[in-house]
Amino acid sequence: MDRRQQKTRDAIFKSFSTLLRTKRYGNITVQKIIDEANIGRSTFYAHFETKDALLKALCTDIFSHVFSDELMSEKTHDFSGGNNSLEARLTHILHHLRDSEKNIVGILSGESGELFMKYFKEYLTEMLSKYLNEIKVNAPADFVLNHLVGSFGETVKWWIDNRMKYTPEETIRYYIEVSCAVLGDC
Repeated sequence: MDRRQQKTRDAIFKSFSTLLRTKRYGNITVQKIIDEANIGRSTFYAHFETKDALLKALCTDIFSHVFSDELMSEKTHDFSGGNNSLEARLTHILHHLRDSEKNIVGILSGESGELFMKYFKEYLTEMLSKYLNEIKVNAPADFVLNHLVGSFGETVKWWIDNRMKYTPEETIRYYIEVSCAVLGDC
């Protein structure tokens, strides 16, 4: 993608995010997005087939970095030291969600929240499946994975609903302590 295309894509993401902060997902039309982005209809459709495709692309952009196998040093956090523990990976996710707070809060409000959580849980399932062999519990692996993904998704919603008043580190510590108590594995 050349710079001009990336600039247009960024303008679409920005306008969509701005609209999500003030309007319900169902009330946002492609016309409102292109008006906010100051682009033409054909330009929008050259990048995205639908509004749902735009939401998926926005989530994919966020998640592709958040769930990257290689963690890097960043402005608000540094997990580049090679610590690939589950706790470090989950904390890294929360740092990114907090850094993207304006987008995330807008996306999670209303019906777009269901789509966001669906995409989020797909990435989370893939990541957590790599840690299943470390969990020693007398339950089927797919059940354990489903439990961990579902409870982490709810933890994220709870954290955001509480205006992220707990640090990512505190929140992950709560998640792990409760999960360990439930799983009896820590």
